[in-house]
Amino acid sequence: MKVQIFTGNPVQQNGSVVYNDQRDAVIIDPSCYDRYEQQEWMDFIKDNNLKVHAVLNTHCHIDHIMGNAFCVETFRVPLMVHKEELFTLSFAERSAQMYGLSAYVPSPEPTVFVEDKEILRFGELELEVIFGPGHSVGHVAFYHAASGILIGGDILFKGSFGRVDLPGGSMEVLKKTIHERIFTLPENTVVYPGHGPITTIGEEKRTNYILQF
Repeated sequence: MKVQIFTGNPVQQNGSVVYNDQRDAVIIDPSCYDRYEQQEWMDFIKDNNLKVHAVLNTHCHIDHIMGNAFCVETFRVPLMVHKEELFTLSFAERSAQMYGLSAYVPSPEPTVFVEDKEILRFGELELEVIFGPGHSVGHVAFYHAASGILIGGDILFKGSFGRVDLPGGSMEVLKKTIHERIFTLPENTVVYPGHGPITTIGEEKRTNYILQF
């Protein structure tokens, strides 16, 4: 499995195109906010002759869904989230107004809900769903065991972790997620976070300051 990261929008969020050698692909947390960013995503997908099967959100904070409408409409694919994230999605337009994101096009409603430990299949591409609340109520991560890759959203960052001061956030719940669901993955697992550089499970187990709480 391969991951192409696109860091974009005013919050500098890491959206990704995840794909395999058979050119099956999914879009996760599309960060494309303006026309330039949208074209960059389109060019990559076209140049690599990828077949996009779905748009997935790790969670529905505004910075992770800015490109939902564009990608769902452009590729005519379903939007997939955990059902608990409908709560988070309900704040999106209010957040866009609060942060002055005048170009934000409201995300469509999800049409498919993912479940913890579910194996999602897109052609020959498979991803396991890991339910990981704390940053938001219905946050999930997407794991590909064979490649040792985790698309982790805002659960865990290099040397840090997702904020818990937004509606539905909880430090106690996030710590439980990290210790019981994320840190139990193999130490060589590469983590692609929603913000900042990639890291590994082993590095964060050794150095992340969430261990001090």
